[in-house]
Amino acid sequence: MPARLKVLTAAELESADVKARVKHYLAVLETRAPGRSVEVRVPPFAAVQAIPGVRHTRGTPPAVIETDAETWLAVATGRTTWAEAVDSGKVAASGERTDLSPYLPLTDGAPQ
Repeated sequence: MPARLKVLTAAELESADVKARVKHYLAVLETRAPGRSVEVRVPPFAAVQAIPGVRHTRGTPPAVIETDAETWLAVATGRTTWAEAVDSGKVAASGERTDLSPYLPLTDGAPQ
């Protein structure tokens, strides 16, 4: 996992700001869905490559997901579903393997 991403403890997550929570849930996704076939972007905070499949190495990845921090935190914590976020236009997803619903939510009873 890149040094810029860190899975937080429950205590750290409880007091974390938006940037830290975004990076936490991207790190959790990277841990639960290791791979490099999809780039998940939450500007301006961070991006991660995850999801098993063909590894991407140069240029713009063939599969990209981009959303804002509020939407990312909502799907990561189960406050909204992946389908609802995509249907509302709050998530831009293009390419293969960009359905994150099998991996969501990313919480295990931790603070949201």
